[in-house]
Amino acid sequence: MYFCNECGAETTKWSGKCPNCGAWNSLRESVSVTGKKKKTNRLNKKTPQSLSAIEMKQQFRLQTGISELDGVLGGGIVPGMVTLIGGEPGIGKSTLMLQIAHLLGLQKLPVLYVSGEESPQQIKYRAKRLNCSSENILLLCTTDIQDIDSYLESAAPSLVIIDSIQSISSTETDSTPGSISQLRVVTTHLINLAKETNIPFFLIGHVTKDGAVAGPKLIEHAVDTVLYFEGEQRNQLKILRSYKNRFGSTNEIGIFDMQSDGLHEVHDISQVFIAGNENSPGSAIGCILEGSRVFATEVQALLANSYYGTPQRVAIGFDHKKLAIYLAVIEKNLALNLRQSDVFIKLAGGIKTMEPSLDLAVIAAILSGFNDISLPPHTAFIGEVGLNGDIRPVSRGTQLVAEAIKLGYQKVYISAREKNVKTSPQIIKIKHLHELRKLFT
Repeated sequence: MYFCNECGAETTKWSGKCPNCGAWNSLRESVSVTGKKKKTNRLNKKTPQSLSAIEMKQQFRLQTGISELDGVLGGGIVPGMVTLIGGEPGIGKSTLMLQIAHLLGLQKLPVLYVSGEESPQQIKYRAKRLNCSSENILLLCTTDIQDIDSYLESAAPSLVIIDSIQSISSTETDSTPGSISQLRVVTTHLINLAKETNIPFFLIGHVTKDGAVAGPKLIEHAVDTVLYFEGEQRNQLKILRSYKNRFGSTNEIGIFDMQSDGLHEVHDISQVFIAGNENSPGSAIGCILEGSRVFATEVQALLANSYYGTPQRVAIGFDHKKLAIYLAVIEKNLALNLRQSDVFIKLAGGIKTMEPSLDLAVIAAILSGFNDISLPPHTAFIGEVGLNGDIRPVSRGTQLVAEAIKLGYQKVYISAREKNVKTSPQIIKIKHLHELRKLFT
């Protein structure tokens, strides 16, 4: 059999293009596991029941002791949930899992830590460095899924951690560990095991060069929650983001600081994404909303003369297509010639966002860099910019403005159409980009 690495569609013939999703060079050969179908008694088949007749049970969530992680999960770990966590090598996936095991062990809750990549001595050395020495951490170094089954038949831990899913194999297929067919079989087996025993599972997954979890896309579809670690490997700041969550919101993020003794929570995130040189040309402060959390971030813009035929347009932290829209809006509405300049935009701290509330801050940073004039100190910009240059209100603008004032910004530029915020000496309402240009005259 051949199946698509992107959408999971199966076919009996190989082709250069997936017949289902249209992805090129995504079909991979796999072993199809077949067997005799068990005869089922028609009298024992389940019958549908009315949705209104189903009784709601109070949902219990297991608190890990790491508030940043609990917030991303939606309030804690739900019994029987299967969570897939991915990220670049060395970004902190195994470190976070070992710290969770330690904190749950301190609560007298047994945790089974399954490792198929490290020896017991290696894990012990890492645990010593992280000050993790709970007696309730049960270590199982194996690559055979049958060993996990054998242990769970006689014990019921509060949490099972698999490090990593690519290292575990099953005897149901003869392919090598980490292959696509093995991943499908092992993941399906662990999901069924979690639902039957009501034990939550955390699966650590390797990522490809594109940053996605290695293996077929159907693995992410099958699990309950998908978490990704973001941030540069050599940067101490790590961002944990949820891309799928059946038991909570996917808009929450967790901020961690990597130190020699493990990951530390960052509670005051408002100052994390500000580099401290917001008074220099090409720098502007904006506020964004991630889930229920509001924080300020610094936008840095650099404009330089282009010595090549086509000027460069580089954006780090948001979609580069939005940068092209920003530049077109500036040229059309402010009559500025940016066609001969290389434009580079970066969000400080490694944050990635698509929030429209940052539009006004990005354009303010570009204008500051173009004129080589610093913006007034202690000034923040919050607003969405339309294609005709008008400033539009943003969702939950009241919270964004309140956070900016809380951080000590003396002037906050917002849309004149923001109804829930009153004009004051601190809050300046503008209708069009023409009014923003006055800062540079």
